Order: sequence, then structure tokens, then C-alpha cells
Amino acid sequence: MSSSPASAPPSAADLILVLSNAPDKLVAMRIAHHLVEERFAACVNIGAPVTSMYAWQGKLEGGEEVPMWIKSTVARKDALMQRLKELHPYEVPEIIVVPVTDGLPAYLDWVRHELSQPPLDEGA
Repeated sequence: MSSSPASAPPSAADLILVLSNAPDKLVAMRIAHHLVEERFAACVNIGAPVTSMYAWQGKLEGGEEVPMWIKSTVARKDALMQRLKELHPYEVPEIIVVPVTDGLPAYLDWVRHELSQPPLDEGA
């Protein structure tokens, strides 16, 4: 018994999850607001503060950061990364792109739909 290609679930290969951190919740919310309003992202989740430890310019550094999970599409990846870099206060912000391999089809369709729309009108 073989599986028909028509029965295969739709691919999620056109979707990405972008990981980043902000120095505090206010900055994370400002970044998220711009990314969603300008349609670089369908959704940005802002997490609780985490403690980060890292090497920076030859020294051990650390402090609290606020994680962000940004849902977008491969088609918007380069523009999203550029806009995130412009909005971010860090000299070298964490911007890591992870491919989406699967997910609830209705959610994946929602991400695609939102990113096919014109920018949101904040006053609407």
C-alpha cells in the first residue's frame, strides 16, 4: 500500500521562527509592535526574563534579557532581519533563523495570510 502525494500534509518549509533577545520587556514590546504592524512578522511572543552569559570583547558578560520568538516566512526573512537589526539597541543582536518543519495547518495558514496583508493601520 503506497501513500498518495495528494494525501501528504502541506509543507511548512516557507515558514521560519526567528529567535532574538532584548535588554528588557519595554524594548521587546517596541520591537514586536513594529515587526507585527509593518508585517515583517505575524506574531511575536515575548517571554519572561532569562539570565544570559556570554563572551563579549574578551570578557565574560551576563545579565537579564527578554527572549522573543518571531513567526514569519522565508520570503520576508532578509527584510525582517534587516528591520530587527535597525530596531535593536545591541551592536550585535542575536538573530537566529530556524526553519519550521511542521505545525498545525490552520496556524501555518494564518501566518501566511497575515503576512500577505498590507501593513496594519495603527489608528484603525
